Amino acid sequence: MAPRIPIPKDEDLSPEILEYITKVREAGIAVNLSNMLCNAPESIKEFNATGGTILFKSEFEARKREIAVLRIAHITKATYEWHHHRNFGKIVGVTDEEIAKIAVDGPVTTLDEEGNLLCRVADEITFDIRLSDEALAMALDRYGPRQTTELILCCCWFNLVSRFLESTGIEIEDPDN
Repeated sequence: MAPRIPIPKDEDLSPEILEYITKVREAGIAVNLSNMLCNAPESIKEFNATGGTILFKSEFEARKREIAVLRIAHITKATYEWHHHRNFGKIVGVTDEEIAKIAVDGPVTTLDEEGNLLCRVADEITFDIRLSDEALAMALDRYGPRQTTELILCCCWFNLVSRFLESTGIEIEDPDN
């Protein structure tokens, strides 16, 4: 299946964006997402930079982040996001059993207490836009203000990403990997 919006051809890109996207392609991470972002050349670098801060500069532990991102990918039916973050999740210690428990309809209740909370936060932000007072209090108690803020930002960001991916129809680079 082809993307819903055409990816621009290299010859249609400015030299600056072509140089940038060439480096992204060489890095090999989420290439088709960045290729699609070339349609918004004034946004691509900032988009990737913001995503990079959430993924690589947050104090919030990567394993916990990936549980929340996988939950968002599942409930938004974002197959590209699910594919990439299932792989990232495994790298940071999310097990196949946990991944299966995240990918359920309805609330996640079969992970440990923390995993269930992470999925609840992801669910509430995705479905209700706003965390309930109870879920917010639980997150603050467990993670403190900074990491709770980083968790909320992560959930908001990956909701944006999933909606962009699904609306543009970005294809998985290598579905077998």
